[in-house]
This record gives sequence, structure tokens and C-alpha cells, in this order.
Amino acid sequence: MDADINVTKADVEKARQQAQIRHQMAEDSKADYSSVLQRFNHEQHEYYYTHIPNIFQKIQEMEERRIVRLGDSMKTYAEVDRQVIPIIGKCLDGIVKAAESVDQKNDSQLVIEAYKSGFEPPGDIEFEDYTQPMKRTVSENSLSNSRGEGKPELKFGGKSKGKLWPFIKKNKLSLKLGATPEDFSNLPPEQRRKKLQQKVDELNKEIQKEMDQRDAITKMKDVYLKNPQMGDPASLDHKLTEVSQNIEKLRLEVQKFEAWLAEVEGRLPARGEQARRQSGLYDTQTPPPVTNCAQDRESPDGSYTEDQSQESEVKVLATDFDDEFDDEEPLPAIGTCKALYTFEGQNEGTISVAEGETLYVIEEDKGDGWTRIRRNEDEEGYVPTSYVEVYLDKHAKGAKTYI
Repeated sequence: MDADINVTKADVEKARQQAQIRHQMAEDSKADYSSVLQRFNHEQHEYYYTHIPNIFQKIQEMEERRIVRLGDSMKTYAEVDRQVIPIIGKCLDGIVKAAESVDQKNDSQLVIEAYKSGFEPPGDIEFEDYTQPMKRTVSENSLSNSRGEGKPELKFGGKSKGKLWPFIKKNKLSLKLGATPEDFSNLPPEQRRKKLQQKVDELNKEIQKEMDQRDAITKMKDVYLKNPQMGDPASLDHKLTEVSQNIEKLRLEVQKFEAWLAEVEGRLPARGEQARRQSGLYDTQTPPPVTNCAQDRESPDGSYTEDQSQESEVKVLATDFDDEFDDEEPLPAIGTCKALYTFEGQNEGTISVAEGETLYVIEEDKGDGWTRIRRNEDEEGYVPTSYVEVYLDKHAKGAKTYI
């Protein structure tokens, strides 16, 4: 523009100023670029030659410490193993010693003592001469045979024990209600004796606790009497009276259970007394003479005949038997079952089933291995639980699960 003759001096001056400004901007940009480049190069050098080596150095030191610790751990494991091996050896020696000291006779005797029932085996059946005229009264067995259809007889050595059934029948109502009699009469004699003895021991411990508490209250009352500032002695009278009443109640309970215990121990057969056998569960009791029932049927001469006496006795025994054992309604069905195997019910109270047959369940297995089933209104009885597959109706009335 300075060489152009057509441009004024002012234009040339203006262009010169703009050129200077741009040149200054270029210099400033160059200086900034140089500064940023130097800083980048410095940081890059620091990164690759200082920070990264420091990081790898620390990683290497950490790995070396890990290796050392791992070696120490292995050493510790070895030392612990060396210390434990003798202990394990002693345990193994103890196991071998215990296995060698097993007394199978004693162990089996302990199991027998824990689970024996105390029932006495039945005695020999007396010979009856059927060619002679018989004067028989209605016995419990004959009543159970005539009225106890559909009820199982317990077996002992292949022989039925007719007198065991009333023992079970009497407690069936309490079992259905899920309640245990206070005197444990639902249990066999030996198990009942153990339960009663355990109850007596528990009550004696409770009495001892109450007596200790009474002694403590009495001592505290004496302290209050000697030092009235520590408390009012009269405040302990109510507690002392309450503890004394508890002791008296517990003693009455002990007497009650001891009476039951004495009754059971009196009924149990003596050990080693195998010769004394009888056909019933307990000692046979002679029924009391029946007089009131025969007075209305006297003979014309003022006496009643032997047949009338026997007939009256039959009525009394039958009435008592009906009231005690047969006063219950038919059980409702609580489910169904399918016979897995064929079972021939040859004993009284059992029922025969064929494999694959479907029947109604009216009473579950209560732990004795028998389930009560019904085919129709006239046919019901017990079958082994392992012979059937039971399908219970949870909504049925009376359906329970026995453990």
C-alpha cells in the first residue's frame, strides 16, 4: 500500500497499525504455545520417569510383603498341624477305646428298661370239660367277644390278651381329645411308673425351692426385727404365708402322685417271679355278689334260683361294660387310604384288605403301628400302618396328626 500511488497516507498508516497488531498477536500466541509445550513436556517426563516407576515400586514392595506373609502362614499352618496331630491321635485312641468297651448286653438292657411296658404275660388256659354241665358267668372275655367286634386284641407271643383291651379303651377318649391323664393311666405300667416317679422328683425339688425361699424370708424378717430401720417385718408376713400355702399344696400333690406310684408298683410283677402268671392284665378280682337285682325275682318259696342269680349278674356286668366302654358314637371318616399289600385280618379287631383297595380312614396311627379303617357301615377294623398309604382330609372333623 505504500507503493500504491492511489492510496492515501492515512490508509497506509492504518494498514501499518493493523499489521503491527497482528504481528503482536502472533508473538503472544507463539509465547503461549511455547509455555504450554514446555509444561506438557515436563509433566510427561514426570509421569513416565517419576510417578509410574514409584507406582510399580510400591506394587513390587506389596507383592514382596505378600510373599513373606504367605510363607509365614504356611509355616504357622505346619506348626499348628504338628501340635494338633497328637490331639487327633488321642481322640482316635479314645474312639477305639470306646468302641472296644461297648457292652452290648448292658446297652440292650438299658433299652429294655427304657421301653418295657410292664404287662404280665397271660397264664395257661384252664381245661374245661365240655361234656359236663357248665355253670358259667359272663366273663370279661365273653363280653368283649360279643360286643367288641371291630376292636383289636393285643397279642403276646401269638396269644390274645383279652383284658388289655379295656385298659386301652378306657383312655381312648382322653387320647382323642389330645389330653394326657394326670395319673398317666394311658401308659403301660412300667412307663407309667417312670413318669410318676419323675413327677414326684420334680415336685420334691419344687418343695425344696419353696422351703429355701421360706427360710430366706424368715431370716430377713429376723433382721428387720433386730434392725427396724432396715424395713418393716410385717411386710413379709403376706409373702411368708403365700410360700407356706404353696408348700402345703405341693406336699398334697406329692402324696397324690406317691399313692398312684404305690398302686402301680403294687401291680407290677416282681422281678424274677416268672412262675406267677395270670391271664389278665392285673390281679383277677372276684366280682362282688349281686343281691339287689335278684330280689324282685324270688321263687315262690322266698328264695331265688341259681339261674336267676346268674342272669342278674349278667345284666350288671353287661350294664357296667356298656357304660364304660361302648358309650361312644361311630367315628367320622377323616380321609381315605389305599392298600399297598394284601393283609389277612385273622385276629379279632383287624380287617382284611386286598392290594389296591381303597377304604376310609376313621382313626390315625397313634404310634402303635395300627390304623383304623372302614369299608362300609358294618365292616371296620385295624390294619398295619405300613400296609396302607393314607390320604388325610385336613378339613375333616377330628383329623389330627400324631407324632
